[in-house]
Amino acid sequence: MRDGFPQFLALIALFAPSSAKATNMAGAPLVHCRIITGENFLTGDVNGKMVCAEIERAIAAVAPRARYSAEVRAMPRSRLSATLVVNGRTLPEQNFAIMDHDLDLGSIRRFAAAVAAAVAKAAQ
Repeated sequence: MRDGFPQFLALIALFAPSSAKATNMAGAPLVHCRIITGENFLTGDVNGKMVCAEIERAIAAVAPRARYSAEVRAMPRSRLSATLVVNGRTLPEQNFAIMDHDLDLGSIRRFAAAVAAAVAKAAQ
């Protein structure tokens, strides 16, 4: 029985990573965006769902095969930041601010474009 246990563990180690990798490679790319703090700072038509939808749309346009996650923070005074993990690598924090007015659709799209550019560069 003792001799069979290491072989059993080796068999599990052999198949577990390959099946997980196959699932990840065969399925859709990992795409995950969420607002982790400060959604109450978003006003008017701008909300967390819209911010993530714009980020996902922008990334899909420039890096459709990238596997990423984005954690977005909304801060007072019309500021956003995002922590990105692309293909398992954490990128420097992305920061964005509007000085003369509140965040609107145009500013969110500019932020999403900047995030998408960082993802595309990291995914190369």
